[in-house]
Amino acid sequence: MEKPEEQVGYRVWAMDNYVYGPVEIPMIVQWIKEGRIFPDVWIYIEHRACWEKAKDIPELKFLFKELTTTQETEPSSLAINLKPQSLRRIKIFTDFTDDQLTKFLNYLEMEEAPQFKVVLKQGDPGDSMYLILEGELRVRLMIGGKETTLTTLQTGEFFGDISLFDRGPRAADVVANTNSKLLKLSVNSFERLMKDLPELCAPFLYAIGKTLIARIRADDRRIYDSISFVRAGLPGIQK
Repeated sequence: MEKPEEQVGYRVWAMDNYVYGPVEIPMIVQWIKEGRIFPDVWIYIEHRACWEKAKDIPELKFLFKELTTTQETEPSSLAINLKPQSLRRIKIFTDFTDDQLTKFLNYLEMEEAPQFKVVLKQGDPGDSMYLILEGELRVRLMIGGKETTLTTLQTGEFFGDISLFDRGPRAADVVANTNSKLLKLSVNSFERLMKDLPELCAPFLYAIGKTLIARIRADDRRIYDSISFVRAGLPGIQK
């Protein structure tokens, strides 16, 4: 009697830092077509017991080539030449429908940020937020000629969002650590979006709010840990 063919399982390390799976290859293919998995996403192949980037997995390579060819040959009426599903690389767009992504894309601009470019400069007036489509950037403060890195931002994250609500001066520099691709949402475009499609603003602002709350909680935890560390190391200070 023949043994049934063993199913090959995969686990996907998604943009929200959760690992999804195991799933089989048809689901992986569907997620790639929907823009939920892009070439640099890490995937665990169970039968090989290893992690590989999606673009390096033999059974998926052809699919990325096929999608790239389609993107290059299909005419686009959008302001930037980008498939709407590609926006799902950005965490706050994960739950948006294709129709919502298509509409939102018309309010964005593509901007290249070569390595070491200062994308935002501390003190400059805020006029836009940025979404990281590819690459890595750091947020820094320059004090006394010395740099202090506050945080590092990866693909799928965003920065400069406060400018959508307050055109005040930028609080820090943002510098490209690697060659990066950014999507820019200007204040003027955001105001048009609110006027044209208020129903699209609600889920967008809700997603931004959830991210900001997570950042605030993380900062509160770091402050608490720092104070606890200092008090533990200084005699005579009440814990």
